[in-house]
Amino acid sequence: MNYRYLGRTGVQVSPICLGSDDFGDRTPPAVAKNIILHALDAGINLIDTGNLYAGGESEKIIGKTLKDAGRRHEVLISTKIDHAPRKIGTSLDHHVPNLPPNVQGNSRLNIIRACELSLRDLKTDYIDLLQVHRYYPQYHIEETLGALTDLVRQGKVRYVGCSTFPAWKLMHALMLSEMKGYVRFVNEESPYNLLDRRIENEIIPLAIEHGVGVLAWSPLAHGMLVGAYEREDQYPSGTRAGDRGAFYADRITAKGIEVGKTFCELARAANMSPAQLAVLWCKDQSGITAPLVGVGSVEHLQNLIPVMDMTLDDSLRAACDELVAPGTNVANFLNTSGWMKTSTG
Repeated sequence: MNYRYLGRTGVQVSPICLGSDDFGDRTPPAVAKNIILHALDAGINLIDTGNLYAGGESEKIIGKTLKDAGRRHEVLISTKIDHAPRKIGTSLDHHVPNLPPNVQGNSRLNIIRACELSLRDLKTDYIDLLQVHRYYPQYHIEETLGALTDLVRQGKVRYVGCSTFPAWKLMHALMLSEMKGYVRFVNEESPYNLLDRRIENEIIPLAIEHGVGVLAWSPLAHGMLVGAYEREDQYPSGTRAGDRGAFYADRITAKGIEVGKTFCELARAANMSPAQLAVLWCKDQSGITAPLVGVGSVEHLQNLIPVMDMTLDDSLRAACDELVAPGTNVANFLNTSGWMKTSTG
């Protein structure tokens, strides 16, 4: 396996990293524990989580598993600040958090509060990578960078990054870090899959030019690339759209389902599972550091582990480009970003 540098840091990460959005929610703690340990055994060395995942249970499961196994030193923990918590087991259609002021967002007050809570739940005295979960214009980026800089200087955080930022705001943050000495974002975590390739237009060229790592979330496009849906208004149980509703369901499109079915045929003709080809395609795109894979069982993880040593050949790459042209989209995975003004097509 060839590990990859995270941006221009000296930190190396596995070519596939482990997502944990479902740990403690759709994935029970015992199953999540086994997934984590199998991932470490396979050489995966970054686990991505967030303080909102399963109402904070994801961080707790990861922290307890690593502490009990004595394996904290083997793994990079990436977590995120902000985003309103979601009640476990409920659809987002039926749960709208009614939160008091100052317990979410990218203010100094909330960043420091959230970091302390994550350190507690993860049972660690440092976070390897702390990411700002979303960009919100009401929070000045200098306040955000100042708070993150203090956390790094205090030794509580090693590196900082951002998630689902517009390219212009990421560039603004990088400029301020260069000019004023704030800690620098080392990565951007973006939605990226064959059905939504829009980050190829600005985020990826920026990342390549300025040495920023790119971690890709939702490489399976909520299951559209593995044939999980028949119609855009029918969401099977066990899918994120079916179990969570709201913006997850909004990402399922008729064109995405159509492309997904053809993609499944392409994968099988290449003697791969659709999940393997979806992750391989994402992993081997220019500028991508690693896709984040969220799995619900050890078996699903084992199916993807061989992809770390695979290479996407030119014929498959060209066939995928025929399905969805570079830089375009047939589904909208930026629909939780208020700054994004377009959807699909």
